[in-house]
Amino acid sequence: MNTRDLQAYVAVIETGSIVAAATRLHLTQPGITRRVQSLEGMLGVELLDRQSKPLKPTSAGRDVYDLGRRVLASVDDMIDRVSPQADAIGELRLGVPPFLSEAALTAPLDCLRTEFPKLSVRVTAAWSPGLMEMLEKNLIDAAAIIVPDGVPPPQRFQVHKLGREPALVVAAKSLKLPRGELTLAELAQHSWVLNQDGCGLRSAIRLAVEACRQPFTVAVEAFGAELQLSLVARGVGIGITTPSALKRSAFRKQIRVLAVPEFDNGMGVWLVHAPGLSSGRLAAPLLRFRSSLADILREQGIASGAAVTGLP
Repeated sequence: MNTRDLQAYVAVIETGSIVAAATRLHLTQPGITRRVQSLEGMLGVELLDRQSKPLKPTSAGRDVYDLGRRVLASVDDMIDRVSPQADAIGELRLGVPPFLSEAALTAPLDCLRTEFPKLSVRVTAAWSPGLMEMLEKNLIDAAAIIVPDGVPPPQRFQVHKLGREPALVVAAKSLKLPRGELTLAELAQHSWVLNQDGCGLRSAIRLAVEACRQPFTVAVEAFGAELQLSLVARGVGIGITTPSALKRSAFRKQIRVLAVPEFDNGMGVWLVHAPGLSSGRLAAPLLRFRSSLADILREQGIASGAAVTGLP
């Protein structure tokens, strides 16, 4: 089997077209077509449903795609392990949620660019569920995700605990809410300022309030911790934040943290990737990104997590 034919077919499936695959592999469109046809001839089956747009694999094509990715990854690993050059090359595709964008795109990214100059790094920002879907589809290589307490990290991947930060329920001092402990029923009388759907903490507080059979009303969906805190400080609604975000906020003196025993929640920060990345060409830069991000989180007061957990 010609691995170049297999590489062309995998590129067609992942990009959805002959044109995009040709761009990715720096080949002509006829060249991609010939390679796919060569693979189909060697295997004796049709791999593409050519009537669909974007192109989709046939039933046999899906099996060949799954197995082909493993073959190509094994070939990459073999080349990396016997190569006298230790430099990481190619592309590292990372995903980060909005909460971690500032931390991930400062020192960790600078470290990768300095220590692995031949490596191209592409970062995608999205909510954690979206990042997990992208990881499932092999659209990114690794993702930093945020998982609320009580929700296990994904089981199909290798996960590394980077830290945990508690969730704080906050309100404007001008609201003059009662001192001492507050119930979710008391909070339900107010509207919320929260992230859009897809945020784990939004889901956690909504489920907690609804479990008490109380209404859950969102006044404003706002992107970004500082914007949310500015709205909370003006009394638009109550919100949820983290100690590190509140500490660096320009509105911290106008906000008070509420004691809500019924909502003792937080979020764990994890780095997630396929098990194969632990020993391939991306292993060293991925490890460097992980350690640098963990250092940043520790500096922000987010407790460091446990050691690596390998999950099949």
